[in-house]
Amino acid sequence: MVNEKMEAALNAQINAEIYSGYLYLSMASYFEDIDLAGFANWMRVQASEELEHGMKIYDYVIRRGASVTLEAIEKPQTEWDSPLAAFEHVLSHEKTVTGLINNLVDLAIAEKDHATNNFLQWFVEEQVEEEENAMEILAKVRLAGDNNSILYTLNEEFAGRVRNTINE
Repeated sequence: MVNEKMEAALNAQINAEIYSGYLYLSMASYFEDIDLAGFANWMRVQASEELEHGMKIYDYVIRRGASVTLEAIEKPQTEWDSPLAAFEHVLSHEKTVTGLINNLVDLAIAEKDHATNNFLQWFVEEQVEEEENAMEILAKVRLAGDNNSILYTLNEEFAGRVRNTINE
């Protein structure tokens, strides 16, 4: 069983993961509005993954005999100046989430909650991948600049992204 402090922190992370899903859905809508359906697909897949992350924590909280408390989800940003600005936001957001996960790990260690610390290690590795992916895509979009043919090529590449399910 997790203690009240850990329970509250895990519930806050569920909220943060669901917010991430909202943010990426908002970015998908932005990309649809500027006729970059492949970019929108990338964001929709990302949103689905973030919501799955939230459910992974949700299920863990239940398994540990604690209660899930859902709070209001903050409204995400809805417009960006460019595809580049959107992906700069993605990287910044993923760095923020990494910090949140690291804080959870620190709390689990401080509370001597070895089971939660072990559970969170999956998220630590996941955030390494999330930041790496964001940096790679940001570099591609930066290289494209205002070159519409490169943006078109990236749009086609991103259209092929499919959702991977979480390995338990």
